[in-house]
Amino acid sequence: MPRAPQTLDADTVRSWCAGALAALGRERAEIDAINVYPVADGDTGTNLYLTVESAARAVTAADGSADVAEIIRTMAHGALLGARGNSGTILSQLLRGMAAVLAEGTDGDHLARALAGAAAEARKAVAHPVEGTLLTVADAAAGACAAGGDLVTVARKAHEGARTALDATPGQLDALRRAGVVDAGGAGLVAVLGALLEALTGEAPAPAAGAAAPAGHLHHPPLALDCAADSGPAYEVIYLLEAADEAVDRLRDRLDALGESLVVVGGDGLWNVHVHTDDAGAAVEAGVEAGRPHRIRVTHFERRPEPAERAVVAVLPGEGLAGLCAEAGATTLVARPGETPTAAELTEAVRRAHAREVVLLPNDTELRAVAAEAAEHARREGIRVALIPTRAAVQGLAALAVHEPGRSFDEDVVAMTAAAGATRYAELGVAEARSFTSAGVCQAGDVLGLIEGDVAVIGRELTATAVTVLDRMLSAGGELVTVVVAADTPDDLATTLEQHVRATYLAVDTTVYHAGEGAPPLLIGVE
Repeated sequence: MPRAPQTLDADTVRSWCAGALAALGRERAEIDAINVYPVADGDTGTNLYLTVESAARAVTAADGSADVAEIIRTMAHGALLGARGNSGTILSQLLRGMAAVLAEGTDGDHLARALAGAAAEARKAVAHPVEGTLLTVADAAAGACAAGGDLVTVARKAHEGARTALDATPGQLDALRRAGVVDAGGAGLVAVLGALLEALTGEAPAPAAGAAAPAGHLHHPPLALDCAADSGPAYEVIYLLEAADEAVDRLRDRLDALGESLVVVGGDGLWNVHVHTDDAGAAVEAGVEAGRPHRIRVTHFERRPEPAERAVVAVLPGEGLAGLCAEAGATTLVARPGETPTAAELTEAVRRAHAREVVLLPNDTELRAVAAEAAEHARREGIRVALIPTRAAVQGLAALAVHEPGRSFDEDVVAMTAAAGATRYAELGVAEARSFTSAGVCQAGDVLGLIEGDVAVIGRELTATAVTVLDRMLSAGGELVTVVVAADTPDDLATTLEQHVRATYLAVDTTVYHAGEGAPPLLIGVE
């Protein structure tokens, strides 16, 4: 029998991170199903999975020669950047708390201290801690191994203590007792600690002896979630925040007055902020006052509606355009500059649509493979998904405009595909450096007009370049021009283009949309 390791090393941490992701992947649907607190929105398993997925991506990208302390910090930092939901945010703080101690040493005694420090840090990060939750399970894991010991013994005691505490959570929280389930966040933590034990021993933890069901796998009646109250704030707001400590202290007070389930984690100038509130705008404004918020996510709580027959899921460049499509009935995912959505995020969006049939619009050539992977994941869960390979947001808008749920699924997909395919698209951007293009050499600061993905026009000024691009597109004919402008695009650009079309192309109509922050300066579609 191989000798048990006495200290953690970098490879074991990598195995732990990968194992935690695999374990949450296996248990995600079940953890989602028992999610009744603080909001019965069925996404705790998914949020934990996406949080650990972000940690795993960071660890995979780390230098192969990095030592164990650096890998642990990388894992914690990756979780902070990608933390989702209440439980994911708390888990990121647990990992951060562990990293602070394990950077000093990685034997069993340090692991015990790390778990204790992590539990304390996580509890401090939550504005109003509640027993019977992930915090309780984390405390129990730390308490079970407080005496220390060798590395494997500490990890095993922590896992067993967490699992025992998880089984007791229904007796501590009325929402869990009424639904007949254990705490979803706590179940996720048990899976993460089980992955640590497996990384150290090479063996998956055994089920709890004599239990009615293994912890984290408690059977629950199909309608148990109906017991949860359908009340509380309407929105979940999450963002990363660059801010000083003193500004974050004031932010906590401000957000605590605005909502509930407030969790603020991080440090060293970078924080992850999570709150449930009825005033999402005020929560974001509070972040702006405190520092620089980014990766802002606002989710309207959907409390397990009956599945619709059909839905559309669309990826959009900008909050304004996403809001417009949401008003038209689509489930949306915002793709911000430099942040390509993952297959897991797209799959999550398909689930959020709560529909038996879903039309998926990636609206970006580079998202085709990711969208295909997400569609396949959703099909394995029993959702019928049709992927329309839209290459630009204006093609997605054209497809959504002809969407008709009353038609058969196949007829609807054919009509939407035809509308998208009949829409030529263009985009205006600004060159960041001198380079060679299909239209010649451009200099930094030049305005580039791309038609169907290729540079067709190089100009010095945005409006003149836009007019030239539009004329080239309409030279092949067209009946409708769609113009999508970003928040920082000059106010008169859309008006100028509308007037130009009206004066030059008598039979062509123009529609203008505002994409909001994060979109390219100008998108043009011609149908």
